[in-house]
Amino acid sequence: MTLWRLEWLRLWRTRRWIALAAAYLIFGLLGPPLARYADVILKHFGGGQLRITVPKPVPADGIANFVKNSSQIGLVVVVVVSAAALAFDANPEMGAFLRTRAPNVGAIIVPRYATNAVAAAVAFVLGTLAAWYETAVLLGSLPAGRMVVGMLLGVLYLAFAVAVVALCAAIARSVLAAVMLGLAVLIALPIAGLVRGVGRWLPSDLVGALSDLASGAAASAYVRAAAVTIVVTPALLWLAVRRAAAREL
Repeated sequence: MTLWRLEWLRLWRTRRWIALAAAYLIFGLLGPPLARYADVILKHFGGGQLRITVPKPVPADGIANFVKNSSQIGLVVVVVVSAAALAFDANPEMGAFLRTRAPNVGAIIVPRYATNAVAAAVAFVLGTLAAWYETAVLLGSLPAGRMVVGMLLGVLYLAFAVAVVALCAAIARSVLAAVMLGLAVLIALPIAGLVRGVGRWLPSDLVGALSDLASGAAASAYVRAAAVTIVVTPALLWLAVRRAAAREL
């Protein structure tokens, strides 16, 4: 059995794919209805005594609700699931077992990275399609071209996020440490993006691309962030392999 097949079987049999799918599908199904019936929900929780004025929802609001929630909870789930796979040295016996049976450390890390990145991408796309469908039913149609570009940019960001986790797992000694370090890096990027002129170059700028494009933003605004992400992602994976290869068990 190859390590590639082993990773797919492990992802399936541990049912971690369910956590990934649920994290995006739930928000994909709930986002548009929450946007459509926000006024009713707010009035209900206000006990009917508060006068609440909510702007009339537009189709972009359904996607914005999905992105706002999935970019937080969904990303946390992606980091946790990926760290559990990539921090194989957290269990010294397992780490030694894998290292003595693989030709090199890259043969261990690359299948685990690719499997989790693809699984995260599929979950994100499924959630987006669910949000897109419900938005079309409840709020109105959205431009297909912009939605497809937004999905591709979201997938690109998730590939970057899993590469960040791969490097963190190669540095940290436990799954929890890899999760915390990975989240710290991914949270720090948007904060660094607040510096004028920096944000448009950072991979974190891709997080809101789907909702922004649905609202009418130009796809060209994300060219710089996408280019940097395409270059940085394989570099992070290369560094993860080098760092893991140099580690002493």
